[in-house]
Amino acid sequence: MTGYRPRLLERRVRETLGRFPVVLVQGPRQSGKTTLVRRIAALLGREYFTFDDEVVRAAADADPIGFVDALPGSCVIDEIQRVPDLFLPIKRRVDADRRPGSFLLTGSTSVLLVPGLSESLAGRMAMLRLHPFAQCELEGRRAAFLAALRSGRLPLRRMPRLGPQLATRITTGGYPPAVPISDPNLRAAWYRDYVEAILQRDVREFSQVRHLDVMPRLLEVAASQTARTFNLTRLAGPFRLTAPTIASYIAMLERVFLIERVPAWHATRLRRATKAPKLHVADTGLACALLGAGDDVLLRERELLGQLFETFVLQELRRQAGGLDEETRFFHYRDRDGREVDIVLEFAGRRVAGVEVKAGATVRERDFHGLRQLARVAGERFVCGAVVHDGETCIGFGDRMFAVPVRMLWELGDRAG
Repeated sequence: MTGYRPRLLERRVRETLGRFPVVLVQGPRQSGKTTLVRRIAALLGREYFTFDDEVVRAAADADPIGFVDALPGSCVIDEIQRVPDLFLPIKRRVDADRRPGSFLLTGSTSVLLVPGLSESLAGRMAMLRLHPFAQCELEGRRAAFLAALRSGRLPLRRMPRLGPQLATRITTGGYPPAVPISDPNLRAAWYRDYVEAILQRDVREFSQVRHLDVMPRLLEVAASQTARTFNLTRLAGPFRLTAPTIASYIAMLERVFLIERVPAWHATRLRRATKAPKLHVADTGLACALLGAGDDVLLRERELLGQLFETFVLQELRRQAGGLDEETRFFHYRDRDGREVDIVLEFAGRRVAGVEVKAGATVRERDFHGLRQLARVAGERFVCGAVVHDGETCIGFGDRMFAVPVRMLWELGDRAG
């Protein structure tokens, strides 16, 4: 496929097709799902159908059972959430023939929230998440940082500081159509148009939002609160709507993958930890466009840079984790004494690592206070702590603690073949 950029998730999708009758790849629109599954369909010789084609969608709506019965033995269906009545006929067909890889589906809204889906395809379907591009995908490198973090052994090395390039990477984001746009104003316009299309198309189609005009402004307020503790009162403040209404709108923005809440990490013996989740916008390029923040704004407003840098690092780690065979869960940690860790990763076997994000180039011992507290609480489960910074040197700060240049997150791996 001309111009195809390899995705970390491709190997997992193909392997999972060999184990489950149904594989669902879900994620935001324009994240590359269609390109990925069409490539797999071409490689495996499978028929491809999309419900963005109004004729195909109308046929499925008119006769869901007949549509599924007429499908070839193995096929790809894009944007399955647009015809939710297909799930029960798919279940019936899979129950009659449990061969692996019968259906490869994609969805641009969280289909877990589609009524009856979790029951109808439980045990029959594997769900994988495709995010916008990770930095290592853009650089054509293998994802290696999480494996090193999980092992507790990060290599000591020097590499050039990103400096102003960090702001550029943050404002560019990872959406495939936006990345090649070199003009910052045109790129920001693409993101704003993208948000408008999502709200007008998916949110209007799949929800009963009475005040759709509120949604763009609510998303902008959420962008200003990225990497901060979720506070419904603060989010609802600018609007003359009830807190439950705003809460339902936040849930809808999560459903279409525009924002996410990262839960608080806690251990059984951790009694002083806060339980509130953190709010993150799903892509920093999108957040910057909503806030009108270009490179110059980030370089001037250090607090905003710090927030977006944390979200940027979280996104990179989460996107790399999508290519791993073992599940990696993401949290944050904060106790009532104010000690915190921006990102807590829980690997298989309940092993725990912590990542603190610091926008500056200088790392000091005090930057590790939250990580050392996490290590004490996690005990033997703790494997590594890292302060990710915009400096030049990866170096140890004592037992299993490291200062890590941000570019090591995507430059640790070899060039992909």
